[in-house]
Amino acid sequence: MAKRVTGIGGIFFKANDPTKLGEWYAKHLDIQMEENMPMSTFHWRRVEDPQQDGSTIWSLFPKDTDYFGSDDPQFMINYRVDDLAALMDALEKEGVEILRPMSDTPYGLFAAIRDPEGNGIELWQPPDNH
Repeated sequence: MAKRVTGIGGIFFKANDPTKLGEWYAKHLDIQMEENMPMSTFHWRRVEDPQQDGSTIWSLFPKDTDYFGSDDPQFMINYRVDDLAALMDALEKEGVEILRPMSDTPYGLFAAIRDPEGNGIELWQPPDNH
């Protein structure tokens, strides 16, 4: 049987104001929007075939969408970062709510913040060998 899940193909969540929340993500986490839409594409190459590229979509939807089939999705997204200490310093200066300060684990550095609509965001700096 072929492997069913091979990675994250997209991250989609509801927002009261997708454009405004997209601007917040662009400002504070450098997730740039595409063509004035609350969507961004992250490009990557497949490990098993580096000639083949792939992408992960990140997108905001209006709060009243029925695309998800539920009014109350709950989640925490984990974003990989290069320099967590510097990012946390910048976010704190910008007034971003810190849920969990940076901690060092065998799996790398972790911290958590909250966006203006109350969504939890985990930030991860992998160890050097990752």
